[in-house]
Amino acid sequence: MTAPGPASAIAVTRELDRVMRADRGRLLSVLAAGLRDLSLAEEVLQEAAVSALSHWGRAGLPASPQGWLLQVARRKAIDRLRGAGRDSRHAQALAVLARDEAAPEPDVIPDERLRLIFACCHPALEPKSRVALTLRTVCGLTTPEIARAFLDAEPTMGQRISRAKAKIAAAGIPFAVPEAEHWPARLEAVLTTIYLIFTTGYVAGAIEPRDLCHEAEYLMRLIDRLRPGDAEIEGALAMMLLTAARRAARIGPDGASLPPGQQDRGLWDAARLAEGREILARAVERRRPGPFQIKAAIADCQMADPAPDWPQIAALYGALLRFEPTPVVQLNAAVAIAEAGDPVRGLAMVEALVDLADYQPFHAARAALLVKTGNTPAAIDAYRHAIATAPTRAEALFLTARLDDLCALRDVP
Repeated sequence: MTAPGPASAIAVTRELDRVMRADRGRLLSVLAAGLRDLSLAEEVLQEAAVSALSHWGRAGLPASPQGWLLQVARRKAIDRLRGAGRDSRHAQALAVLARDEAAPEPDVIPDERLRLIFACCHPALEPKSRVALTLRTVCGLTTPEIARAFLDAEPTMGQRISRAKAKIAAAGIPFAVPEAEHWPARLEAVLTTIYLIFTTGYVAGAIEPRDLCHEAEYLMRLIDRLRPGDAEIEGALAMMLLTAARRAARIGPDGASLPPGQQDRGLWDAARLAEGREILARAVERRRPGPFQIKAAIADCQMADPAPDWPQIAALYGALLRFEPTPVVQLNAAVAIAEAGDPVRGLAMVEALVDLADYQPFHAARAALLVKTGNTPAAIDAYRHAIATAPTRAEALFLTARLDDLCALRDVP
């Protein structure tokens, strides 16, 4: 049902912008599930939005703008498919569209975004493409925004997103929540993808006009709401909230990054910290341990009062290694062991990780442990390497301060 009377161009534009910002992912997920073609779903939704500018201006704003956009997008998809080849996939999509288009204009749009998230995060796609496609489709970020977040050229990112959509279509990746037996394996890819979005924003800082940390938190809360009671989802959300709680304190007044033990606790977000701890406790009570819950517990121990609880952190990394026996986790475990009081053992573990020779944090950790074990010349060389390859200016400043202090003690130029 459409309200009588024309609407001003400003009112129409404002309402359309609001709907597309708030409900684009929901509308796109419904269309993609029926069409089984993400590119086509995006195209017809955009065409429906263009039609809304003129139609709503003449006839007035509809009672359900979301329902109007969905029905018009379905009609445009029907027109497209009727003009295309008559293969079985098109025929099936046409049948679904014709049925849905004949139904009354919906007042409430079903929330099918979990289907869309699982399609975008399918293991057949490489990790960076999963992140980019999820940001584009579910969060509605533009290609220039995504390219800027990853320091990529806009055409390069556009091609990456286009290839990912094409692969979903060519491989017949379903827009569906996996069956129960496939859920754990697929969920890990989804949670990892969303946490990559979070860490990209956390390291880079806030980007304009969208903040990737907030986008990732939105996605994780969405999954928790759509799939309640899952301990690993709760663990991932808790880890994100606990890490985000320290975000305002992670850079010192001099622009250098600060580890949790050196941060100004007065800058921590008390509300996020409390919520993260509450969610983590709820997840642990389910007695279904997993890697994200362990990582959340590590983040919590890093914020223990009055200082990080290194013995507990070291024990938790030992538990995490049973789930993720990767060199990066081994590196973090070694640092925790050293901080807990055994730097000789920690350094020996680090030195054994030869596969991490091109990984900047390896050199930063090795430098710190060389200092703890008294090998200053080797520590100075390691610090210089870590500074030269630091991913951010804040990290370089932090390491430079460490190196300057070390050189001052030894009167090294």
